[in-house]
Parts: sequence; C-alpha cells; structure tokens
Amino acid sequence: MNKLLYKFKKGKLFAKVLYILISILYIIGFIYFTKNLIALAKVETLIRYIVLALFLLYLFFYIAYCFIKIGNKKYKGFYLNSILAIIFIILFFCSSKVIGLGLDMLGSLRDSDEIEYTSYLIALNNTKFDEDTIIGMIEDEDNIEGHILGNKIIKENKLKNDTKKYSDPLEMLYDLYNGDIGAAFVSNNYVILYSSESAFANIASQTKVLYETSDKFVNKDLSLGSNKSLTEPVTVLIMGVDSESNGLNANAAFNGDTLILATFNPQTLNATLFSIPRDTYVPIACRNGTEAKINSSAAYGTSCVIDTIQDLTNIDIDYYVKINFKGVVDLVDALGGIEVNVEEPYKRFNHEHDCKGMVCEQNSDRQWGDKTVYINTGMQHLDGEQALAYARCRDLYLESDLARNRHQQDLILAVAKKAAQIRSYDDFKKVFDAVSNNIATNISTEQILSGYDILKTMVGRVMQDEKFINIKKSYLETYNLNVYLPSGMYTAALGYYKDSLKEIISTMKINLDLEKPSLIKDFNYSINETYIEDVAGKGIKTSPNSSVIEDFVGENKKAAEDYCQEYNFSCSYKYIDENSQYYDEEFGPDMIAAQDPHGGSISTDVEKITFYVIGAID
Repeated sequence: MNKLLYKFKKGKLFAKVLYILISILYIIGFIYFTKNLIALAKVETLIRYIVLALFLLYLFFYIAYCFIKIGNKKYKGFYLNSILAIIFIILFFCSSKVIGLGLDMLGSLRDSDEIEYTSYLIALNNTKFDEDTIIGMIEDEDNIEGHILGNKIIKENKLKNDTKKYSDPLEMLYDLYNGDIGAAFVSNNYVILYSSESAFANIASQTKVLYETSDKFVNKDLSLGSNKSLTEPVTVLIMGVDSESNGLNANAAFNGDTLILATFNPQTLNATLFSIPRDTYVPIACRNGTEAKINSSAAYGTSCVIDTIQDLTNIDIDYYVKINFKGVVDLVDALGGIEVNVEEPYKRFNHEHDCKGMVCEQNSDRQWGDKTVYINTGMQHLDGEQALAYARCRDLYLESDLARNRHQQDLILAVAKKAAQIRSYDDFKKVFDAVSNNIATNISTEQILSGYDILKTMVGRVMQDEKFINIKKSYLETYNLNVYLPSGMYTAALGYYKDSLKEIISTMKINLDLEKPSLIKDFNYSINETYIEDVAGKGIKTSPNSSVIEDFVGENKKAAEDYCQEYNFSCSYKYIDENSQYYDEEFGPDMIAAQDPHGGSISTDVEKITFYVIGAID
C-alpha cells in the first residue's frame, strides 16, 4: 500500500488534482442523487436500488482503478474513466433536480398547513350603522368567520352593539334583508356562497363591507379521511370552488355547487362518479342534522361537507380534492383542448342572451356581450374557455343543475383521457403548472407516489389504444320541493328518490369491494337496437325521501280534511273570529286563514297540523 501511495505521489499534479476533485464531486452528487431517489417511495423500488448499487460500485472502482493508473503513469485509462465519471456527476445533479422539481410539484397540491380566514361585517347599502344597530353572529363558538373573527372585529373596533345569535347563516341573511338586524358577520366569500340563492342573487351590489379582519388558523382539514395507499380501493370527494379569480382562496368556506363523489378500484381500473345536485335537501351534519340544501354545508368548511355526504351515502371518504373551476381554462388549454359531446340545449327556453341555437355562457371572468362564449352542439373540440362555460351552463337545459352535473362528468372523463396521453416532460410540466395553483388536497406526496404502478398500467393501456379506465356514471333522480324556512321565505330545493340513491351507493360499494355484485342471469342483445349506456340510479323514481306539507291557507276546511285523511296526518281545527291574530278579512266562513306548521314545512318533521278556520269560536 505504501508503495502504491508513493507511486501516486509521483504522478502528474494535474491528474492528481483532477482525480481528487472528481472523486469528491462524485461522492457529493451520489449522496444528493441517493436522497432524491429514495424519496420516490414505492416507485420502481427494485430498479432504484439496483441503480444506486451500480453507481456505488462504480465509485469504488473509479477510486481504486484511477489511483493505480495515476501511480503507474498510465493516464489514458484514467482520463477515459474520468470523462465517464463526469458524465455520471452531471447525471446525478440533473436527475436530482428533475426529481426534486417533480416532488415539489406534487407537494404543491397538498393543502396548506395553515389557512387564512377573513371575516366581514356587512350591512345593506341603504342602512345606517351606529351603536344601536343589532349585529347578527353565528352562535357556534368554533365557527371561525361567523363567531371567532366576528368577536375580533368587535374588539378591534371597540363596537358596543348588541348581537343576535344564529345557527344558520341563511336565516341570518334573511333577517338582515328583512330589517330584523342591521349588520352581520360573514365570510369574505359571502357573495359566492349565497348569490346562488334567488333571494340574494344581487347580494354583491346590495351590501357594503363595514369592517373586516383576517387571521391564520391550523388547517384541520388535513386530518380528514384516511391514510390509504392508492393501491387500495379509495373514495375521493371532488369539490368545485367557483372562484372569480385564478387560484384557490385560502379561506375554508366555499360554494358547494359542484360536489362529485368518486370511487376508484386500482385492481380493476374501474371508477364511479356520483354528482350530487347542489339543491338536494339533506340533513347537514354540522348543524345537528337540520335539513338544508347540501351546498349550504360548504359554508361551514370541508369537514362539514364530508360528514354530510358520509351520512347521506354511508360510505367513508378517504380523500378530498378542491378544484377552482377557473383553473379549468388553463388546464384544458395546456392539454391542447379536449373532445366532448356537447348536449343540445332545450329549445323552448328563452335565454336572456341570444345563443344563436348554440350553447352560450359567460366567459371565465363572468362577462357577457362580446365576451360571451359560444359552443356548437355534438362532438366538439373545446378549448379552456369553452370547457369552463359548458361546466357552468345550466340555464339552457330543462334539467338545470342535473344537466350541468352530467356535463361535468363528461368533462372530467375527457380531461382524464387527454391527460393520460401526455408523452413528454414539457407537456407534463405545462399541465401541472396549470393546475397546481388551482388544486388543494389532503393526499400526501407519498400517497400519490403509491399509485405509480397503477398510473404506469393506465398509460400502457393508452399506448396500446385500449381504454385506460372504465368510468361508471350515475344519476340521482330528484323532484322539486318548495320548502318553507323559519325566516318566512321559501327556498327551491330537490328531494330525491331513495331507491335511486340506493342503486348509486350499491354501485360505489361494489367498486370499493364492500359489496359483491349480483349475478346477472338473463341477458338479451339485439344488433338492431341502439346501445344505451347504463347509468346507475337513472330512471328509478320510487320511495321519495321527503315531502312538504301543502299550504291550505285560502282553501276550505274540507280540502284540509281530505288531505289529512289521505296522508294520515293528525289534524285539528280551531275556529277564529276577527279578534284572533290569525284572522284575515279576505277569507270567508269555513276557509282556512292560517296553519301551523306552515305549508312547505318538511312533512317528516310534522306530527300534527293545526288549521285556523274562519267561523264561530269553539
């Protein structure tokens, strides 16, 4: 050994310096490369460790071989191996940078550890705010925007006003409009949250912001769901955030107009999509089961939406994904457009804008006029603006929101199909840059990487011109409910048929391996019949989940008696005269002037109906 060391010292100075420098750089690059390669958990594990072992062996070979070559003054072999080592060093640093960039990109999809909430104190434009004004506040002490930050606004601005507590923000807004309160604490997203309600369609122009405050809180949403690997059957709740700006708002409250529960089985590559109509009237989990439109649960944050849907379907939700719909424009454009079969509008509808026989909708900035987006019907190549317009459009279709849900399922399928055809890193980066600012999820990078083998299989199927994934659509059959609210207003909601929901739930559970599929014993097929895609839940209109009691004010007593007998209600009749608070001179004898509960109340909540009838007092 001493002899070899002596010979090495006698070698050329340039060769010795180069040897030491390359050895150090190789070791540093190898460590950097190893760190990044190990971070690719569950991605080609065997290949990764074989590659690392080979590079490590070459390091030992280079150190020993070149040491001997320099000592023996045989520089040709030394220089050739030094060139190879330099190539490996460049490979280490470049590939590490690419891997690191990829991991950073995946990590950018993860929801923030902290969320900045902002609360506004708003009032109607035509009202004056002073120390006598009563302020509406959410009574739940854990509600950040409606209670915690509301108290912060009071403290910061030294407000001495009395407050009125509410369990329901919609009821609070109704009272604001009715003049029962003069101001209210709401989320800074209040325009997006409530403008879909007809009573608050112009809330942006009818209200003013008096005070505002913001603060950061720990994002509890990240603890929701499970730690399942993507190699297991999973459920994902997709929540559309219809923001008017590019990028997701940090605030946890959002509009719940688009709620899609997806299941995916990585073994069969089967998926299901269940679009839940925004107006579906269901018990809201975080409001002690009080019934309301399902989209209202979004005003209380992600956890309330998840709990509400889990109660509705009896299926655990593993992960959530929030998508800002305005980011759809960038995503679709980055993909080079998508192919979608655009449904023809309902011709009897008179749209306020001339659609020229096509589908038309506002652009991504919600502008009409010369900014209106027009789409031809039939199979079309849609760009980003057209895709977003089609995803938002519902006023042109007889089924309204149900049609929009169907179109969104078609768009998701088209985007997924096009994304699976990405061939280059540049194209991948374009797509990822387009969505990274507009997606937030509780899926960790490690969990995303766990689905690498599944993704590889799907891409392989696409390259062989096979269907990369089988998606089963669903359609919840619904009916109209005109529901009376405690505020004295009515809201247009949707009831659903339990048997339709039951089939959808069964389809999802079968895909999750929670149920076994029933065996089909009879099968008929005719080449002369047009194939109709099987959609879970569609056409099943049995077992309505709820109904409202009819309003008999202005009707005669006999009509109410027949109704109570037909539907088995316990009813009582109280005769009143002009001294009663229920008396109405418009109605004649034996006509109903009032009823309790009010017509439009959910019938499942009613045990007895009292009718106040014009006539002699009992």
